[in-house]
Amino acid sequence: MTVALERPATAAAKPARRRRLSIGALVPYLQATPLALVLGAFLLLPILMIAVVSFWDYDFAAMYPDFLTTNYSDTLGSWVTWKTYLNTLKYAAIVWALTLFIGFWVAYFLAFHIRTTAMQMVLFLVCTVPFLTSNIIRMISWIPVLGRNGLVNSTLVQMGLIPKPIEWLLYSEFAVVLAMVHLYTLFMVTPIFNTLMRIDKSLIEAARDAGASGWQVLWNVVIPLAKPGMAIGTIFVVTLVMADFSTVQVMSGGQSASVALMMKNQMSLLQYPAAAANAVVLLVLVLLMVAGILRIVDIRKEL
Repeated sequence: MTVALERPATAAAKPARRRRLSIGALVPYLQATPLALVLGAFLLLPILMIAVVSFWDYDFAAMYPDFLTTNYSDTLGSWVTWKTYLNTLKYAAIVWALTLFIGFWVAYFLAFHIRTTAMQMVLFLVCTVPFLTSNIIRMISWIPVLGRNGLVNSTLVQMGLIPKPIEWLLYSEFAVVLAMVHLYTLFMVTPIFNTLMRIDKSLIEAARDAGASGWQVLWNVVIPLAKPGMAIGTIFVVTLVMADFSTVQVMSGGQSASVALMMKNQMSLLQYPAAAANAVVLLVLVLLMVAGILRIVDIRKEL
């Protein structure tokens, strides 16, 4: 009699357990739905619209929905476009190398030479003070410093080190690179500093106890463990440089070009489909670069 009563109770418990399991399986999807909607509306949909517009036709006054590959053939078939892309990649490579060098040593100093956590945070916040102003103001602030009658040239002339002002300090590729390094170094410092702070100090002590010199500890312990932070900083810096047009336009005095500046000029001339085609090509190029970085370094532990 007891067995007969227990069997129906067990059978009734199984559907209830299945319902709980099915509801529990849906919870992660329900939690991710708001973020998926936001990303879909504000990221994927605009990219899709740009891709669609890149195949449209246009003239000096309007755009016409169509499916043409002329915009891509004009973009990829022009030597001016290729030269502009190479110039942009050159800026990205130089700025990346300089920001990586400066950012690593700043982060290394904060992580290993500042003993107290409070002082580390204070000095790190000092690094972020320039970000209280806009990029445009920080970029333009270099003009009175590097100009023909600016602070640097005036000081060098008065000290007798140079007979006349140096012309290439401003409105040149040097000025563009200097301004970009100033603007984007913190994007390299932050992820590297975060990675270095996670390194177990006992590993460094073990390497020193084994007889490793300071440079050997740096090369064989610190740098390999800091690679995820370097990769994240590289992604930040490269994508920002590739999309920057205001710095190139202002600091070069119109004597240099970048892909973003070319797209800005096309949009000012109402050539939106051509600008959209350039945007798609630039997006593919940046995604390939990011994919290459992710193939080399695994950054999942830092995310």
